[in-house]
Amino acid sequence: MSEHNKIYIDPKTGEKACKCFKRCGGCQHSESYKAQLERKQQKAERMLSKFCKVNEIIPMDEPYNYRCKVQNIYGLDRSKRIISGIFQSSGQKMVTVDDCMLEDVHAAPIVRTLKKLMKDMRISPYDLRTGKGILRHTLIRTSPTTGQIMLVLVTSGAMLPSSKNLVKALLSAHPEITTIVQNVCPDGMPLTLGKRSMVLYGSGHIEDELCGCRFRISPASFYQVNPIQTEKLYTCAVKAADISEGDTLIDAYCGTGTIGIICAKNGACVTGVELNKSACKDAAENAALNKLENIRFFNDDAGRFMQAMASRGEGLDILMMDPPRAGATREFLGCTAKLAPKKIVYVSCKIETLERDLKTLTRSGYKATYIQPVDMFPHTMGIETVVGLIKKA
Repeated sequence: MSEHNKIYIDPKTGEKACKCFKRCGGCQHSESYKAQLERKQQKAERMLSKFCKVNEIIPMDEPYNYRCKVQNIYGLDRSKRIISGIFQSSGQKMVTVDDCMLEDVHAAPIVRTLKKLMKDMRISPYDLRTGKGILRHTLIRTSPTTGQIMLVLVTSGAMLPSSKNLVKALLSAHPEITTIVQNVCPDGMPLTLGKRSMVLYGSGHIEDELCGCRFRISPASFYQVNPIQTEKLYTCAVKAADISEGDTLIDAYCGTGTIGIICAKNGACVTGVELNKSACKDAAENAALNKLENIRFFNDDAGRFMQAMASRGEGLDILMMDPPRAGATREFLGCTAKLAPKKIVYVSCKIETLERDLKTLTRSGYKATYIQPVDMFPHTMGIETVVGLIKKA
C-alpha cells in the first residue's frame, strides 16, 4: 500500500473502505454494498409503491471508481508543502484526500504529479482567504468508452508560469491525457469555471459513447458523472417511452441533449428544450455529431414552451422529463396537464420530489405503469429512478 493510499480492502468480503469516511462527506454509507442496495430498495418501495409495483433496483457491477468528473483544490500545509483535497461544502473548508474509492483511477496519479510540478515550477495554490495564488482547482474528466482524458487547470488569472514546460512534463508522465485546458476564473465560488478557456494541448474536449450515440464533453458541459450506470438508466427510460417510429417527443430539461438524442436514434421526432444557453448549444452540436435530423433544440423555459404548444392546440405523444433535484415546478406540471401527452417518462435524481410530483400527475389523469430504481451513486444516499406513466382514457 502506497503512502498516498487511504483505501482499505476487507480480505474476507473484498469490499473497500475509506479512511476519510467521516471527514470527507463524499460517501454517506459505510455498510456493505448489498446492505446499501437493500436500504435503497426499501426506501423506494416505501415512497413509490402506492403508485405501482417498484422493480428491483439495478446495481452497479463494480461499485467503485465510477466518478468520471473529478475536482480537486490545492493548498499548503504547515510545512508549506503543497497538498490536495476536496472542498467540504458543509464546513466551507478543504479536506485533504490523496485517493478516493469513488473517483476514476486515472485522477489521483495525475494530481500527485501535478503537485510535484507545481513546486518545481513555482505555481502556487490559490488562497481563498488572501486572494493570492495561481491554481484555483483542477477538473479531470474521463471517458470509460473512448479512454480519453481531459485535464482542466483553473487559474485565478491568465498568467500560468512555464505553461509549455508544465504541459510537456504532464504528458511525459501521463501520455494517457488527451487534452489540457486552462480556464481563467478571476473570482467566484470554489470549484466554479470562468468564461475564458485556452486549449494548451489537444482538442479542448473529450468524447464518450452512450447507448450507441457519441457525445462531446467540454470543460463546462453537463454530463452524468457515472456513464456506466447512465447507460442502464437511459435504456430504462427508452423502454418506458416505448417509442414507435415518428412519435413526437419533447425532451424537457434536456441539458446537453443526451436522452433526446438517444430517443431520436430510436425513431422519435424530438424537440429538446433547455433554459441554459450553453447546454443548449452543446446539445445541438451533439445532435450534429450523431448525424441526426429528427431532433431540434430550443433555448427556453420548458413550461413556457409547452404552454405555448397547448395554446396552439398542438398534440404530443411522449414527454421525457429529467428535472433537477428540486423536481418539476407547479407551472411545469400545470402545462403538462394542459398539453396532455399520451405518455410521460419521468427521470428523477431525488426520490422525495419524485413522490411529490407523481401525486400531482396522478391527480391530473395519469397512471404509473413502470417504476425502475437505478443505483447511480453507490455509497451515497442518492437513488435515480425512471417512472413511466400513461394518460388514462
